[in-house]
Amino acid sequence: MATSSTHVIVLPGGGYAEHASHEGEPVVRWLIEKGLSATVFRYPLNVQHPVPLDALRGQIRRLRAEGAQRIGIVGFSAGGHLAGLAALAPGAAPAETVQFAVLGYAITSMETETYRPARLILLGEDADPQLRRSTSLDALVTPQSPPFFLWHTAEDTYVPPEHTYRLANALAANDIPHEVHVFAHGPHSLGLARGAGEAESWTRFASAWIHEQVW
Repeated sequence: MATSSTHVIVLPGGGYAEHASHEGEPVVRWLIEKGLSATVFRYPLNVQHPVPLDALRGQIRRLRAEGAQRIGIVGFSAGGHLAGLAALAPGAAPAETVQFAVLGYAITSMETETYRPARLILLGEDADPQLRRSTSLDALVTPQSPPFFLWHTAEDTYVPPEHTYRLANALAANDIPHEVHVFAHGPHSLGLARGAGEAESWTRFASAWIHEQVW
């Protein structure tokens, strides 16, 4: 049985332009089935950084005020990028910290040209190199960063697995506890990946990993 002091926030993907419904409530139901407290957070869309991050930090503060001592985040694609920013970006107040993060096929780098539409929404057409670097998760990892669980598919063409490899390398370089799974087959935006072959096992791996963080 989960302790009431931990809450998991679910951030659906959608390129910062929409919220993918299959990456929201179904994921919350899965987490609740595993004995965890969880809710979807629909962060602001079609706005520039740091508006989504500020909104998410506000939600973390509210949950803390309601009694959550530990906050975990599960994010997919662009929601995974926002989850990573919440866990890694400097400037978070003590009440806004994240204790663990689960990222599925996440956009982690704003320095690559892959999935350019999300970058244009979040950073604008003329983002300078410094802004792109400061919103790239691999550049934000420090020895004080929280643990991460990362999963991706090698066939993802919208957000190639390079994004997960970049972040995993940075976590390893800073000795941050992490678990990484890259499955051979499957397209982008699998969500819970039910019926998707080997990739479906990510939920089993992630469930065990989350429970290690919680208990």
